[in-house]
Amino acid sequence: MKRQSIGILGSTGSIGTQAIEVVRDNSERYEVDFLTANSNAELLIKQAIELIPNAVVIYDETQYSLVKESLSHLPIKVFCGEQSVIDYIDISECQTVLVAISGFAGLMPVLKAIEKKKRIALANKEVLVVAGEIVKSLVEKYRVDFIPVDSEHSALFQCLMGEDLNQVEKIILTASGGPFRNFTKEHLLTVKASQALCHPTWKMGNKITIDSATLMNKGLEVIETFWLFGFMPEQIDVLIHPQSVIHSMVQFSDGSIKAQLSKPDMKIPIQFAFSFPYRHANTFEKTSFSHLANLTFEKPDHERFPCLNLAYQALKKGGNVPCILNAANEIAVDAYLKDKIGFYDIPRIVYESISKISLIQQPTLQQLIDTDKETRIFAQSII
Repeated sequence: MKRQSIGILGSTGSIGTQAIEVVRDNSERYEVDFLTANSNAELLIKQAIELIPNAVVIYDETQYSLVKESLSHLPIKVFCGEQSVIDYIDISECQTVLVAISGFAGLMPVLKAIEKKKRIALANKEVLVVAGEIVKSLVEKYRVDFIPVDSEHSALFQCLMGEDLNQVEKIILTASGGPFRNFTKEHLLTVKASQALCHPTWKMGNKITIDSATLMNKGLEVIETFWLFGFMPEQIDVLIHPQSVIHSMVQFSDGSIKAQLSKPDMKIPIQFAFSFPYRHANTFEKTSFSHLANLTFEKPDHERFPCLNLAYQALKKGGNVPCILNAANEIAVDAYLKDKIGFYDIPRIVYESISKISLIQQPTLQQLIDTDKETRIFAQSII
C-alpha cells in the first residue's frame, strides 16, 4: 500500500508534535514530505533526523544556519522564511497539508495548498475567521477535501456526515470553560497569564490557551462553524461542558441530537483528518462510560467573558470585521502573555479596534492583508 504523504505546517507546536505521534504509530500508512517551524530549531532538527522529510523550513532566519548545518549529512532540503513555505508547497507532491500554525500566518500557505489541490487538515481556525469567503470559494473551485482538526469541528463534521443539512436546527459547540470558569469578575481583574496557561483539560499552545480562558477561542470557532458548514449565527450555540468528553452536538428538526464523544485527545481528530473517509484502529485511550461520574453543562457568562459576544458581533457585521477581531486579539494576547496588560484589556483592545478600523463589506485578499496590518498597528498603539 502506498503511504500517504503529509506536510506539517507547525511541526514543533502542540498539534504538530501530536501529528508526528500519529505518523509514528502509523508508519505503514503515512510519511512526512515537509516540516516547518517558527523558531524551535532544536526540535525541528530532531524531528527531521527521525522522519527524513524531503524538506524543512525554519521561519526564523537567525536559526537557518544551525538547521542547515545539523542536517547537512542527510538528503533533506533546508529553507527559511515564510515565502519559502509557500514556494515549497507549490512544488511539493504531498497529498495532505496539516495546518498546525496558529494565527494569520496560516492564510497564505493554505491558499497555495488549495490551489495545488492538496487535502487540507485544518487546525488553524484563524484562516477561516480572517478570509472565510475567499477560502470557501477556492475550496469549491479546486474541489479539495477540507477536513477540520479542531476537536469541536471534527465532531460536527462527523455528526453531519450523511445528514440533510436542511434538517439541522441547531449547532451546539461545547467549551471546557477554561481555567477561570468559576472566577468572579473582580478576581478576573487581577489574573495573570501564568494562571491562564494552566488549562484544566487540554494541553495546547500558549495563544490558544489564553483564548480558551477568555472564551475568544470559542468565539473564533463560532465564525469557523459558519464558514465550514454554512449555518447562521443564530443557529450556533455555545455550551460550557467542563469534562470535555462531548466535543460538539447537532440538534435536528425532529428534536434528535447527535453528539461525538471521545477522550480529550487531539490525536483522535488528527488521525481522522488523515484517514477520512476511513477510520483506522489505534492504541489511544478509549472513553469508558463506567468511569464517567457525570457530565455537566452550563450556559456561558457573557458578562464575565465578553470576547464571545465580540466574535458573534464580528460575524454578523461580516466583511473585514472578523479579520480586525483576529488581529487585535493576537496583539492583545501577546501583550497579556508578556504581562503588559490585564485580562479585561484583551476584550477592550478588540472592541476599540472593531470600532475604529474602517469596515469593508466585500474585501479582497489584499484588503484583508492591509486590514490585518492596520489593526495590529492600531492595537499596539493602545496597549
